Amino acid sequence: MTIAESLLPEFDREMGLTRQILERVPEGKGAWKPHQKSYPMGDLSLHLATLPSWAVSTMKQTELDFNPPGGPGFTPPRYENVAVTVKTFDENAKAARAAIASASDGEMMVMWTLKNGGHAIFSMPRIAVLRSFVMNHMIHHRAQLGVYLRLNDVPLPPIYGPTADSASS
Repeated sequence: MTIAESLLPEFDREMGLTRQILERVPEGKGAWKPHQKSYPMGDLSLHLATLPSWAVSTMKQTELDFNPPGGPGFTPPRYENVAVTVKTFDENAKAARAAIASASDGEMMVMWTLKNGGHAIFSMPRIAVLRSFVMNHMIHHRAQLGVYLRLNDVPLPPIYGPTADSASS
Protein backbone atom coordinates (compact mmCIF):
# COMPACT_ATOMS: atom_id res chain seq x y z
CA MET A 1 0.00 0.00 0.00
CA THR A 2 1.31 3.44 -0.89
CA ILE A 3 1.43 6.40 1.49
CA ALA A 4 -1.38 8.04 -0.49
CA GLU A 5 -3.54 4.92 -0.30
CA SER A 6 -3.07 4.78 3.46
CA LEU A 7 -3.92 8.49 3.89
CA LEU A 8 -7.02 8.70 1.68
CA PRO A 9 -9.51 6.90 3.98
CA GLU A 10 -8.67 9.32 6.79
CA PHE A 11 -8.77 12.27 4.38
CA ASP A 12 -12.18 11.23 3.02
CA ARG A 13 -13.64 10.82 6.49
CA GLU A 14 -12.32 14.17 7.74
CA MET A 15 -13.57 15.98 4.63
CA GLY A 16 -17.06 14.50 5.07
CA LEU A 17 -17.16 15.50 8.73
CA THR A 18 -15.96 19.01 7.94
CA ARG A 19 -18.62 19.42 5.26
CA GLN A 20 -21.32 18.53 7.80
CA ILE A 21 -20.13 21.29 10.12
CA LEU A 22 -19.89 23.85 7.30
CA GLU A 23 -23.45 23.10 6.19
CA ARG A 24 -24.73 24.03 9.65
CA VAL A 25 -23.40 27.58 9.75
CA PRO A 26 -26.53 29.72 10.09
CA GLU A 27 -27.20 32.30 7.40
CA GLY A 28 -26.98 35.82 8.71
CA LYS A 29 -24.43 34.89 11.40
CA GLY A 30 -21.27 35.38 9.33
CA ALA A 31 -20.11 38.33 11.43
CA TRP A 32 -20.84 36.65 14.79
CA LYS A 33 -17.88 35.91 17.03
CA PRO A 34 -17.64 34.78 20.64
CA HIS A 35 -14.96 37.30 21.59
CA GLN A 36 -13.52 40.49 20.14
CA LYS A 37 -10.23 38.69 19.37
CA SER A 38 -11.96 35.75 17.64
CA TYR A 39 -12.46 35.09 13.96
CA PRO A 40 -16.00 35.92 12.78
CA MET A 41 -17.99 32.73 12.13
CA GLY A 42 -18.18 33.30 8.36
CA ASP A 43 -14.45 33.89 8.04
CA LEU A 44 -13.70 30.82 10.16
CA SER A 45 -15.97 28.66 8.00
CA LEU A 46 -14.36 30.00 4.82
CA HIS A 47 -10.91 29.30 6.27
CA LEU A 48 -12.05 25.71 6.80
CA ALA A 49 -13.33 25.59 3.23
CA THR A 50 -10.00 26.74 1.81
CA LEU A 51 -7.70 24.56 3.95
CA PRO A 52 -7.96 21.52 1.63
CA SER A 53 -6.51 23.65 -1.19
CA TRP A 54 -3.30 23.78 0.82
CA ALA A 55 -2.86 20.08 0.03
CA VAL A 56 -2.71 20.94 -3.67
CA SER A 57 -0.09 23.64 -3.03
CA THR A 58 1.87 21.24 -0.86
CA MET A 59 1.98 18.60 -3.58
CA LYS A 60 2.74 21.03 -6.45
CA GLN A 61 5.35 23.21 -4.74
CA THR A 62 8.18 22.77 -2.26
CA GLU A 63 7.49 25.94 -0.30
CA LEU A 64 4.91 28.58 0.44
CA ASP A 65 5.69 32.09 1.61
CA PHE A 66 2.67 33.96 2.99
CA ASN A 67 4.46 37.27 2.59
CA PRO A 68 7.15 36.84 -0.05
CA PRO A 69 9.78 39.60 -0.10
CA GLY A 70 8.98 41.96 -2.94
CA GLY A 71 5.69 40.23 -3.74
CA PRO A 72 2.09 40.43 -2.68
CA GLY A 73 1.23 38.84 0.64
CA PHE A 74 -1.54 36.33 1.20
CA THR A 75 -5.00 37.88 1.19
CA PRO A 76 -7.71 35.60 2.55
CA PRO A 77 -10.92 35.34 0.54
CA ARG A 78 -13.98 37.16 1.83
CA TYR A 79 -16.97 35.32 3.23
CA GLU A 80 -20.16 35.59 1.17
CA ASN A 81 -22.61 32.96 2.40
CA VAL A 82 -22.95 29.30 3.38
CA ALA A 83 -23.69 28.04 -0.15
CA VAL A 84 -20.54 29.64 -1.58
CA THR A 85 -18.49 28.35 1.35
CA VAL A 86 -19.72 24.75 0.92
CA LYS A 87 -19.16 24.94 -2.85
CA THR A 88 -15.62 26.25 -2.25
CA PHE A 89 -14.99 23.43 0.20
CA ASP A 90 -16.28 20.76 -2.22
CA GLU A 91 -14.07 22.04 -5.03
CA ASN A 92 -11.00 22.26 -2.79
CA ALA A 93 -11.56 18.84 -1.21
CA LYS A 94 -11.95 17.23 -4.66
CA ALA A 95 -8.74 18.85 -5.95
CA ALA A 96 -6.87 17.94 -2.76
CA ARG A 97 -7.97 14.32 -2.97
CA ALA A 98 -6.78 14.11 -6.58
CA ALA A 99 -3.41 15.65 -5.66
CA ILE A 100 -2.93 13.17 -2.82
CA ALA A 101 -4.16 10.15 -4.78
CA SER A 102 -1.74 10.78 -7.65
CA ALA A 103 1.33 11.24 -5.44
CA SER A 104 4.07 8.64 -5.31
CA ASP A 105 5.76 7.69 -2.06
CA GLY A 106 8.84 9.59 -3.23
CA GLU A 107 6.79 12.74 -3.80
CA MET A 108 5.27 12.37 -0.32
CA MET A 109 8.75 12.39 1.21
CA VAL A 110 9.95 15.59 -0.53
CA MET A 111 10.74 18.34 1.98
CA TRP A 112 8.31 21.27 2.04
CA THR A 113 8.84 24.63 3.76
CA LEU A 114 6.44 27.25 5.08
CA LYS A 115 7.87 30.75 5.07
CA ASN A 116 6.84 34.21 6.14
CA GLY A 117 8.72 37.14 4.65
CA GLY A 118 11.40 34.82 3.31
CA HIS A 119 12.08 33.26 6.73
CA ALA A 120 11.41 29.55 7.21
CA ILE A 121 8.80 28.74 9.86
CA PHE A 122 9.11 24.98 9.42
CA SER A 123 10.24 22.31 6.97
CA MET A 124 8.82 18.79 6.87
CA PRO A 125 8.23 16.00 4.39
CA ARG A 126 5.05 16.60 2.39
CA ILE A 127 3.26 13.72 4.13
CA ALA A 128 3.83 15.41 7.49
CA VAL A 129 2.61 18.71 6.05
CA LEU A 130 -0.55 17.02 4.77
CA ARG A 131 -1.25 15.47 8.17
CA SER A 132 -0.36 18.46 10.36
CA PHE A 133 -0.57 21.71 8.42
CA VAL A 134 -3.58 20.64 6.34
CA MET A 135 -5.65 17.95 8.08
CA ASN A 136 -4.90 18.53 11.78
CA HIS A 137 -5.14 22.27 11.22
CA MET A 138 -8.56 21.72 9.64
CA ILE A 139 -9.67 19.49 12.51
CA HIS A 140 -8.61 22.19 14.99
CA HIS A 141 -10.67 24.87 13.25
CA ARG A 142 -13.59 22.48 12.74
CA ALA A 143 -13.74 22.00 16.52
CA GLN A 144 -13.51 25.75 16.98
CA LEU A 145 -16.45 26.21 14.59
CA GLY A 146 -18.33 23.53 16.52
CA VAL A 147 -18.04 25.69 19.65
CA TYR A 148 -19.32 28.71 17.70
CA LEU A 149 -22.29 26.65 16.51
CA ARG A 150 -23.01 25.35 20.03
CA LEU A 151 -22.99 28.93 21.35
CA ASN A 152 -25.60 29.75 18.69
CA ASP A 153 -27.80 26.76 19.61
CA VAL A 154 -27.09 24.95 16.34
CA PRO A 155 -27.32 21.15 16.74
CA LEU A 156 -23.97 19.46 16.17
CA PRO A 157 -23.54 16.34 14.06
CA PRO A 158 -21.70 13.33 15.46
CA ILE A 159 -18.01 13.59 14.64
CA TYR A 160 -16.05 10.89 16.47
CA GLY A 161 -19.11 9.69 18.32
CA PRO A 162 -22.51 11.01 19.34
CA THR A 163 -23.01 14.60 20.43
CA ALA A 164 -25.59 15.82 22.94
CA ASP A 165 -27.74 16.53 19.86
CA SER A 166 -27.45 13.04 18.37
CA ALA A 167 -27.20 10.77 21.44
CA SER A 168 -30.10 8.45 21.87
CA SER A 169 -31.67 8.16 25.29
